[in-house]
Amino acid sequence: GIIFTGYPVIGFHNRLQSSGSCLDSLQDLKITACAWDSRIKGEFFHQTTFRVSLSMVKNFIEDIQKLVQLEPKALCGIEQYNGILMRYVTASSAYLGNQDEALDFDFTYYRSKDPMTPRLYEDIIEEIEQIGIFKYGGLPHWGKNRNLAFEGVSKKYKNVGKFLKVKEKYDSQGLFSSTWTDQMLGLKEGVTILKNGCALEGLCICSQDSHCNPSKGYFCKPGKVYKEARVCSHV
Repeated sequence: GIIFTGYPVIGFHNRLQSSGSCLDSLQDLKITACAWDSRIKGEFFHQTTFRVSLSMVKNFIEDIQKLVQLEPKALCGIEQYNGILMRYVTASSAYLGNQDEALDFDFTYYRSKDPMTPRLYEDIIEEIEQIGIFKYGGLPHWGKNRNLAFEGVSKKYKNVGKFLKVKEKYDSQGLFSSTWTDQMLGLKEGVTILKNGCALEGLCICSQDSHCNPSKGYFCKPGKVYKEARVCSHV
């Protein structure tokens, strides 16, 4: 084989990931393309990841079991091999780190590239998301979630004030900040984006039918187990 020596590698992240020579391969029917190469119809999935305190894990899992009892095929939209990953996470002294012993839940699910196309068992997956994040106060992974998971997230961290003081001291000009990070930290509004179909993309929690997709039979309804949840259900 050929040893790559062209470091440093600098560029957009989606062009750096590779399981081979991918983007620079010969155009041999694209058989050497990576699974995530945008030129082909390869893998396309989303992830929802949050951690639940160990004291709450039993109740959280029991709620999921209740949902599955109501709809036995409810988790068929979960990815086959990496569908639900669980890992133990210890407490951290970092200001925005995990605050106690917890279990990390990583849900990987298939998704249409059309944002207005609901997922398989859309309502069940949405309810699991809202149960974990809101009913049991789960802490969302900073990089693996949809907008709704970050609504009010800064209030879940007792040391967020200390973090903001350090941030102001070492990055007073906001070089390492963006509109999105400011929204997550509670410095700006705008995490929730209300528009037609916003709940399907996790840009909002539905409060009216138009936030789902009535034309495809999906309407905003209460959760089946967690009644405070609002999910897009097929009627």
